Amino acid sequence: MAGVAGQPIVHSLSPLIHTAWIAAAGLDADYRAFGPEDAAAFADLVAAGRQGELRGLNVTAPFKEQALALADQAGPAARTSGSANLLLFEAGRVRAESTDGAGLMTALAEQAPGLDVRGQAVVVLGAGGAARAAVAVLIDAGAEVGVVNRTRARAEALAAALGATVADADGLDRAVLVVNALSVAPDIDLSRLRDDVVLMDMTYRPLTTAFLAAGRQRGMTTVDGLAMLIGQARPSFRALFGRDAPDVDVRTAALAALGETS
Repeated sequence: MAGVAGQPIVHSLSPLIHTAWIAAAGLDADYRAFGPEDAAAFADLVAAGRQGELRGLNVTAPFKEQALALADQAGPAARTSGSANLLLFEAGRVRAESTDGAGLMTALAEQAPGLDVRGQAVVVLGAGGAARAAVAVLIDAGAEVGVVNRTRARAEALAAALGATVADADGLDRAVLVVNALSVAPDIDLSRLRDDVVLMDMTYRPLTTAFLAAGRQRGMTTVDGLAMLIGQARPSFRALFGRDAPDVDVRTAALAALGETS
């Protein structure tokens, strides 16, 4: 058995996506949602994994940084980003991985194929686990990454840890990509942005957030959170079940669950 852990978790589409792949692959497996009430309950869930009750867990907010802290070992992406969205259990030990960065880059390649961030200014909004993964992978891709967060101290800590900067209005003006890793609509002035900027929002409920809708009104290229969710789920599926995700259209099923058509 495997699953996804977060709080809140009831609206997660991860079980739908992984269950579709499990069925298409003909696997005898189960993937479900877990909603630990707090950090202590999440630690108990990880302990159950250590005891062999779980094959692995995808991890979402607010437990990504705690997931890394509870692991015995961590892959390069998890170590670099300082957070984990995947825990794998084997023989009483826990390995932490991060597929969020891979999911972000997959989403950008699919929905903004003309974007090249090498040597370009990029801004990430937020300072949580998903933001850390985004900053790490974008720096690795050659971008000059600036971080914006309501609590400046958290932005400074993230920037110092990963080699980014704390962005200001000038950083927004120059950005070719702005990534919203906040769970709420960002409070930024889109009129300050370049006309050719790409806007990416990690949120997928709603699929077209107010941030993306405002960008589309100005003719900007937008990238939705569902593309990132599916992008990070594919390497997670392989790690959990030992085979590639089948080539089935999980996006259409996810859109139906969201009440969306495209």
